Amino acid sequence: MRLFSSSFRSSSSILIPRLVDSFGWSYGAVGLGFAIQWIVSGMFGPPAGWLGDRYGVRWTMRLGAVLFIVGMVLTGFMRELWQFYLFFGVILSAAMGIFQVPLTAAVTLWFRKHLGTGMGLLQSSQGIGPLIAVPVMLVIIQLFGGGIDGLRAAFWIPGIVGGVVILFMVRFFYNEPAAIGVRALGAPEDEPIKAVQTGEIARVRTKVFLKQAQRTGAFWNLIGIHFWGCAGHAIILVYLVAMAEDEGVSTGLAAGAFVTLSVTSTITRFAVPVIADRMGSKPAMAGCFFLQVAPIFLLFFAQEAWHFYAFAVLFGIGFGGEMSAFPIINRQYYGSGPIGTTYGYQMMGAGVGMATGALIGGQLRDFTGNFDATMGLSLVLSLVGVISIMLLPTTKKELLPDWEDQLPGASQPAHTHAGDD
Repeated sequence: MRLFSSSFRSSSSILIPRLVDSFGWSYGAVGLGFAIQWIVSGMFGPPAGWLGDRYGVRWTMRLGAVLFIVGMVLTGFMRELWQFYLFFGVILSAAMGIFQVPLTAAVTLWFRKHLGTGMGLLQSSQGIGPLIAVPVMLVIIQLFGGGIDGLRAAFWIPGIVGGVVILFMVRFFYNEPAAIGVRALGAPEDEPIKAVQTGEIARVRTKVFLKQAQRTGAFWNLIGIHFWGCAGHAIILVYLVAMAEDEGVSTGLAAGAFVTLSVTSTITRFAVPVIADRMGSKPAMAGCFFLQVAPIFLLFFAQEAWHFYAFAVLFGIGFGGEMSAFPIINRQYYGSGPIGTTYGYQMMGAGVGMATGALIGGQLRDFTGNFDATMGLSLVLSLVGVISIMLLPTTKKELLPDWEDQLPGASQPAHTHAGDD
C-alpha cells in the first residue's frame, strides 16, 4: 500500500517540465503547486492520525484510496492553474497524509520485537517507489503521444490502477493484532491481549493520551526536528540537479546524481530503523542528521560530476535514515499508546518544513544568482536539527508508562486471551 501510494506522488516532479510546456505555466507557478501539496499533506497529518486512532486504520485507508483515485483522475482533467492547486495540491495530498501517518502508526503495533525490521521494510518501499514509477510514467507519456494527452494518461492510469490495488490490499490489513486474537510479534505468551478499542472509547483514549503527550518536551521537540530536517533536505531534493548543471555537468549525469541519492536512501530507510530499534533512536537520528550536514561542505567545492555523486551517496545515507527512525522513537517514548495523532503532528512539521526549504531556497537562488546561500541554508537547518536531537531525553524508558491511569473507568483497557471468543 505504501509502495503504490507514494510512488507516483514522489515521482511527479518529472512532470514539471511537461506541465510547463503543455499548459504554459511558469516553473514558479508549478513549484508552488508542489509546495501546497507538502503543506497540505503536513497539515492533514494530525487529522489523518486522529481518524486512524478514532475509526481504525482499515477504514481510514479506504478513505485514502478513494481520495487517491479522485485526486489523480481530477488532476488529469485539469485545464487551469487553480485546478492543479486544488486537485493535485489539496485532494491528492490529503490521501498522502493518510498513507503516511495512520499506516505507519498501525504497523508499530504489530511488533514487540523486530519493529526496526518491520518499519524498515515499510519505509524502504517508499524509497523504491520512484525507481519503479519514473520509467512507468515516462512510458505512459510516450505511448499516448506526449503532450497533454500523455500527461493526462500519466495521472489517470496510475491513479485508477493504483487506487484499485490499494482497496484490494486493505481487505487483508488489520488495525492491530488483537483484531484477529493474537499478540504482537515477540510479546510474552502470558501477556493478556488487549481488546480492540473503537468508537467513543477510542476517542476518549486518544484525547487523554494526546493531552498527556503534549505535556512532554519530546512531543514538541520531535515536531521541530522533523521541520528542521525536512526543510534542510528539501533544498537538496529540489535543487541538486540544478546545482550540478550550474557547474557544467550534463543533464543526464546531473539526473543520475539524484537517482544515486534515491538508491542510497532506500538502503538506509531499511537499515536505520533496525539500528534504532536495537541501539536506540536518539543516536541513530543524530548520526543521520549529521550526514545531512557534513556532506554539504562538498557542494561548495563541487565542480565535476563525480563530486556530486560522492555527495549523493553520503547525503543519501543521512536523508534515508533521518525520517525512518521517527516511528521507532515514538514507540520507545510512548509505548502502546495511540500515537497516530502524535505522529501526525510530527508529519505536519515535516510537510511545512519541505515547503519552507524549497520556497526559501529558490528565493535565495534568484536573489543571489548562485546556490551558495541556498546550500548554506540547508546546512544550518539540518545543524539545528542535530542540536535539537541532542536535547531529547533517553529512549531507555517510556515517558508515559502509566498514561492509562488517567482514563475514565469505561475507557480502561479490557483484556481477552488467545483463543477467547
